[in-house]
Amino acid sequence: MKKIFSLIILCISIFTLAQTKLPFTGHRSFDLLKGYSGSGTPHYYLNIQKNGDVVFGYVQVNQADRKETTEEFNAGKYALNKVMKVVFKKYKETFFVKFGKDKIYLTDEKGNILNLDGCCSARESIDKDTCTCESELYE
Repeated sequence: MKKIFSLIILCISIFTLAQTKLPFTGHRSFDLLKGYSGSGTPHYYLNIQKNGDVVFGYVQVNQADRKETTEEFNAGKYALNKVMKVVFKKYKETFFVKFGKDKIYLTDEKGNILNLDGCCSARESIDKDTCTCESELYE
């Protein structure tokens, strides 16, 4: 009986995993909050693994001493339109995102895309008070 139950669970797991089509696998960089020249803004990335795990990370280089700081966070399994919570402990930073094949969006907990002044580049901030917090996903 245990073998049959285990086999059923395995089949359901495989079927469920097969239903979730990943938008891509591998590494993509993004820039949701536009940094200004010389600010030392972290360079964010995400990596979707073949098993569906989504890992977010960043690399930041200190402008003064060239010291590199990095951190990664496993945000769980990918699901279409899923809001993912990203927690970086070193800088006590928590944010929510959702993404697809080509773009990533900074959202609130419910998945509403944010419009903030920090999402504008220096050039855009001349004309706009706020900008949509979105970024292309760069290979």
